[in-house]
Amino acid sequence: MIIIMKREATEADIRQVVSRLGDKGYGTHVSEGVEKTIIGAIGVHNDEKALLAEQLEAITAVEKVVPILKPFRLVGREFQPENTIIKVGGVTIGGNAVVISAGPCAVEDQEQLLETAQAIKAVGASILRGGAFKPRTSPYAFQGLEEEGLKILAAARQETGLPIVTEIMDPRSVDLVMEYSDMLQIGARNMQNFFLLREVGKSKKPVLLKRGLSATIEELLMAAEYIMSEGNTSVILCERGIRTFEPYTRNTLDLSAVPLIRELSHLPVWVDPSHGTGHWRLVAPMARAAIAAGADGLMIEVHPRPGEALSDGSQSLTYANFARLMAEIKPIAEILGRTV
Repeated sequence: MIIIMKREATEADIRQVVSRLGDKGYGTHVSEGVEKTIIGAIGVHNDEKALLAEQLEAITAVEKVVPILKPFRLVGREFQPENTIIKVGGVTIGGNAVVISAGPCAVEDQEQLLETAQAIKAVGASILRGGAFKPRTSPYAFQGLEEEGLKILAAARQETGLPIVTEIMDPRSVDLVMEYSDMLQIGARNMQNFFLLREVGKSKKPVLLKRGLSATIEELLMAAEYIMSEGNTSVILCERGIRTFEPYTRNTLDLSAVPLIRELSHLPVWVDPSHGTGHWRLVAPMARAAIAAGADGLMIEVHPRPGEALSDGSQSLTYANFARLMAEIKPIAEILGRTV
């Protein structure tokens, strides 16, 4: 349930409610809005809600108590009506600007990554993506450079000033990846790795959570709930396509998820049209459509020589194609009153 405090409620009033809930063994999450403070009560059993609501509404500083009907509590707009704004390095995500993250699927060597970082920054990308640990379908495929790849990413950040996002696969690697990255990425195959979700939830790093291969929107939101329940409120949701019967694309990019998630949740929503389609020719059209659908950001795979890429070359854009895409999406964002 959520407790909406009156506009004139003081810090002492808020502490009183939090203390009352804590004494009963419930967890709490406080969200300070522009006009009012909302307190989320976590762990309240259904048979206790009616009595607890009556007791809390008897407190002078409490405006009203509202039961949360959806299973995702912290993630939902019932708990926090305002959009969440997240800072990654010097980049603001969830605000008026549409944020573009770009880079190679996998970090291959320092020359490749530095060249790519400079190229994407020159045309307006603000976050560098690159995989140091690569989960692959085949155990014989390139698995990434691991810590050496993280060091290369950090060197690219030092050179260009771009914050970096990279995937984390194992709860045991959280501290290592946190040491080098600005944002932790949970890949589609790990969306319901609940041990990993809890570990990144204990961290203070922003988390990019990708939708699972066959996950429903509710399952994606519940995965984000795992992270937020551990105290990390800086979560970005990413639609990257789901597995369907259609063989002409790598996945089916579900762009209807963007406005739907924005209706259900206060968290920012990104779209990955590279994995969503699997074909570089489809990346730009779907990226344009994602901006029109209301996405807060894009994740685009860019490689200096896609034909030689060690991972996902078929869906990677060249520098020229990426520059063209950046020029195409700016007027779409402007029509919606946003910037790129």
